[in-house]
Amino acid sequence: MEHYGEQTASGHLHVPAASKVPYADDVLAGLHTDAQAVIARYPNARSALLPLLHLVQSVDGYITGRGITFCADVLGLTEAEVSGVATFYTQYKRHPNGEYTVGVCTNTLCAIMGGDQIWDAVSEHLDLGHDETTGDGKITLERVECNAACDFAPVVMVNWEFYDNQTPESTIALVDDLRAGAPVRPTRGPNRQCTFKEMSRVLAGFPDGHADEGVGAGPATLEGLRVAHEHHWTAPPSSFSGPEADHADLAADARDERAVVREVAVESLEGARQATDTTQAGE
Repeated sequence: MEHYGEQTASGHLHVPAASKVPYADDVLAGLHTDAQAVIARYPNARSALLPLLHLVQSVDGYITGRGITFCADVLGLTEAEVSGVATFYTQYKRHPNGEYTVGVCTNTLCAIMGGDQIWDAVSEHLDLGHDETTGDGKITLERVECNAACDFAPVVMVNWEFYDNQTPESTIALVDDLRAGAPVRPTRGPNRQCTFKEMSRVLAGFPDGHADEGVGAGPATLEGLRVAHEHHWTAPPSSFSGPEADHADLAADARDERAVVREVAVESLEGARQATDTTQAGE
């Protein structure tokens, strides 16, 4: 379709006719139940549009015509308003997405650490360009500006789960395993790789129970904290402007907050060290 996934001047999203076919009754009933749970979290119903678009993707795999209509109906919006939001954010897909979105970071640090080579190798291996999907519907390949994990560059993400310190060879093996249905586990985070639809449901606000699995912050992330502890460095006292009576309260709150952050960081560091020790022992 020539204009597939593009936005018209009126704000509507071009979608194939098949994506406008109404939902089956049971699917629609489930969407309504979930939508009401999401909407109840917000003082204004229209504020629930972002998670509801993720909910649509958890069912359809992308933003369909029927999904746009559904969101507009339950939130009292026009379809043009819904389409305008759906075309603004890159996490909302304007055409059928693969089961696994593989994002290769080619921003500055990842690029100089090998991200460009990873992109070239995987793009050639899969015969895909940016935002294109394999014929089996398994992989959508994206060139990402930043995966927010510079300390583990070069980084590849699969449905926004981290795969750290990648090489062209390891990334090719990763996409081959995903296509073959082999068990794949992110470097950090959950113990298994979720699908695009499963991830979309989590982003809609329905936890999958995997949030606290695995290591969150690895050794590279916590290196600065380790050095600070080694040299007994502490943050300078905070200074606040305003009435003297408020100053003490604000300073106390700041100290309490820093203490909580420090405790969490220490726990993460210890978890990372234990994970590293276990890995090395296994090797």
